[in-house]
Amino acid sequence: MHRGVPASVSSGVRGTRDFYPEDMRVRSWLFGKFHDAAKSHGFEEYDAPVLETEEIYTRKAGDEIVSQLYSFEDKGGRRVSLRPEMTPSLARMVMARSGTLPTPIKWYSIPQCWRYERTQRGRGREHYQWNVDIWGMSDIRADAELLSVMVHLLRSLGLSEEDIVVRVSNRKVLEQVLGDLGIEGDEFTETCVIIDKMDKVPEEKIKEMLKETGIDEEAIRRILSIMGVKELGALASELGEGSPAVQELTSLLTLCDSYGIRGWIELDTSVVRGLSYYTGTVFEAHDRAGELRAICGGGRYDRLIGTLGGKDMPATGFGFGDMVIMELLREKGIVPDLGHDVQDVVFCLDEANRGDAMAIAGRLRQTGRLVDLVLEEKRMKWALRHADRVAAERLVMILPEEWSRGKVKVRDISSGTETEHEPGSL
Repeated sequence: MHRGVPASVSSGVRGTRDFYPEDMRVRSWLFGKFHDAAKSHGFEEYDAPVLETEEIYTRKAGDEIVSQLYSFEDKGGRRVSLRPEMTPSLARMVMARSGTLPTPIKWYSIPQCWRYERTQRGRGREHYQWNVDIWGMSDIRADAELLSVMVHLLRSLGLSEEDIVVRVSNRKVLEQVLGDLGIEGDEFTETCVIIDKMDKVPEEKIKEMLKETGIDEEAIRRILSIMGVKELGALASELGEGSPAVQELTSLLTLCDSYGIRGWIELDTSVVRGLSYYTGTVFEAHDRAGELRAICGGGRYDRLIGTLGGKDMPATGFGFGDMVIMELLREKGIVPDLGHDVQDVVFCLDEANRGDAMAIAGRLRQTGRLVDLVLEEKRMKWALRHADRVAAERLVMILPEEWSRGKVKVRDISSGTETEHEPGSL
């Protein structure tokens, strides 16, 4: 800590992160992978303000996310909130141009999101989240396309199906089971939130929480029995071959075969996703070792616009955070060693040539070269070390003797060879 700097200033707000240049290089690399994976599947990028009306998140009561909002009253007396997720903003944007946007809408973004919750490994109070969504298509092919985008990204990061498992299910499984038990409305939503904790909370605690909602023990046994199914055949036996959930899951897994990603995918009916707006396919990506939080999660949300006062449109999408995946990549030692984006370091030994060095640096930049001009008066030894530290390709030296002959000396950093050039030929 620098002397005289208060701890609260030097450490930043709890749960948030500073990105020093070396961190930004890694973040930019990861975000580049996000962009490439989305664009490889024909998605277009969009963005929205980080500040939204609080109502856009509180219209659907019962979601855990409501208690995690960074919300406040602005100077105009309006209740506003930092976005905890991107989907409601996306729904608002789609609704604003309803009927004019060609479908299917295939959009993606990398927003910063804010949630006030307990900080832990892979979860802060702010994070960046790669969001990929398809609107205007109710067919299961859209859900399969999303899984393909996700696996494309994971492969590009150097991961394989031995590292990651994508667990899929369908909210209609729980709808059918709970519907048969007479559990609907707010009770259904509350049950989904509880079941979504199954991989984090002991089974006895889950039973206790379900009992507190008024569900009897026999119904709880039935729910937990179905939530433990891992095979499609077993699910069909429980729900019937004609079950909409079984039919959709069968189609989804078949399409994953066609995409060549079936080895990444496993059926897991305990995946329900806690947010109440999910209506069909739901999925989460986890590390195979089970040591981290979910890497990614999403699913189908065909009725979200209706909760915002518009006409519903089928939609499906996912959110993929930057924190957990970086934990996994570091653990596996596959984060690339990224240097500065510098091609040329331009250096003058004599201050009399400062203007000449600036002119050469400017000319190189105009040709598209990435140039770091040494701004201070430095020794040759320092310039050589600096060029090596920033992993430059060349050190362009304006030296008095060579310059008097109309030449500059160029050192190739990798080979150490030095050559003379006319300034215009660089």
